[in-house]
Amino acid sequence: MLFDQRCAAVKRAMEAERCVCFVDYASEPPVEPPVRHYQLVCSECGRQYDDDGLILDCSGDHVPALLRTQYSDSSFNPLPEENGIFRYRRWLPVIRTPQNTGRTAVYRSYGLARMLRLPNLWIAFNGFWPERDAVFETATFKELEAHTVLGRLPDSNVILTVASAGNTGAAFAWACSQRRQPCLLIVPGRSLRRFRFRESLHPAVNLVVIDDGDYPDAIELATAVSRASEFQAEGGVKNVGRRDGLATVLFTAFEEMNQLPTHYFQAVGSGTGAIAVLEAAKRIRNAGVDTMLPRLMLCQNLPFTPIFDAWRMDLKSPAGSADKFREDIRQVYADELTNWAPPYTTKGGVRDSLVASCGEVMATTNAAARLAVDMFSELEGIDIEPAAGVAVACLRDAAAQGKFDKEAVVLLNITGGGRLRLEREYSLVPAEPRLRLIRKSISVEAVQQVAAHCP
Repeated sequence: MLFDQRCAAVKRAMEAERCVCFVDYASEPPVEPPVRHYQLVCSECGRQYDDDGLILDCSGDHVPALLRTQYSDSSFNPLPEENGIFRYRRWLPVIRTPQNTGRTAVYRSYGLARMLRLPNLWIAFNGFWPERDAVFETATFKELEAHTVLGRLPDSNVILTVASAGNTGAAFAWACSQRRQPCLLIVPGRSLRRFRFRESLHPAVNLVVIDDGDYPDAIELATAVSRASEFQAEGGVKNVGRRDGLATVLFTAFEEMNQLPTHYFQAVGSGTGAIAVLEAAKRIRNAGVDTMLPRLMLCQNLPFTPIFDAWRMDLKSPAGSADKFREDIRQVYADELTNWAPPYTTKGGVRDSLVASCGEVMATTNAAARLAVDMFSELEGIDIEPAAGVAVACLRDAAAQGKFDKEAVVLLNITGGGRLRLEREYSLVPAEPRLRLIRKSISVEAVQQVAAHCP
């Protein structure tokens, strides 16, 4: 009864918030449900759906499978008048497009390329680097996900619920704050350092921290809260908005390079970005571009390497106990990569993407990743995140080991960078959690408590 009363209170508060949702969007929220320019298609059974902005799963009785978007416009037609991510809105599952969003900066490397002796090395930089027209407010490519997911949402009274290891949560916090979109963000305590912004977050953003928790703890709590009707699970890799938003990394690269790369390097936790890149490459090829799919070269940080281990040992799914995963998490440099339940065997997921692209998974040490961060800063002129350092270290190893031809066209995804630059130029405001919990306190009562703290 108490939980129902609190949910009712949340609903009343949501009605009060409704009039200000999405006030910054280029167009007013439509009165009638808009006609969407795409359908959702199940990667397992082929069943098609008219999207309502909230669908995450196929209703068919089969193995877990990702939904994919099928757009009415099958040609690659960026909008020349747009500079941000919504330059590609014909291939984005959105009904609203906010102003002033960033986009990946893609450029040909000289410093790092010369050192690695890779003349055709390109860098996809996602972060804050104004001289490169990179203006992500949270300094990572997770903003591509957040803006697309919000643009996909219908005009309905829901509180978007997001579990995150840190960077995704920060991106959603900032995007939801700017749009006045009510949301609940649940993150581990170690991730709180990433929640610093140019201004205080809007009250519609509710941040809950599990001080001694890990990413799966955040997922578990978010899943429990999302069972209440007012809360809508964001969905992670299952949300086509997330994947298609990240796919724009490759769209921008294709525009700048005038071709697809032969090899694509990225550090991965869940692998959502890598799945998205392969889906983007297939979409470009289906648009009439005669090209091979890029080989996915995925990178993880020892000792936490569930995808690397599963691929190397040909496992059905990542193996390991929760206690072992927690122990490994506390030893890694790039803790943003610590997802121990990636969509590895999901139809259309990580393993399928690796097989389809003849890909490979590599791993590197903390020391090598730290060295790579310093090396990139010296050679390219900007600071990068630990995860990006993992990708640079694996690229260096792959080049040294002859894993690809020196003339190969390589795209290196710097998934986050410029955070130190951002902190130097602006007085960032730390976010204040609405509620702090510890793992042993997570229970039915905790779920009720979290729901009650969402205005």
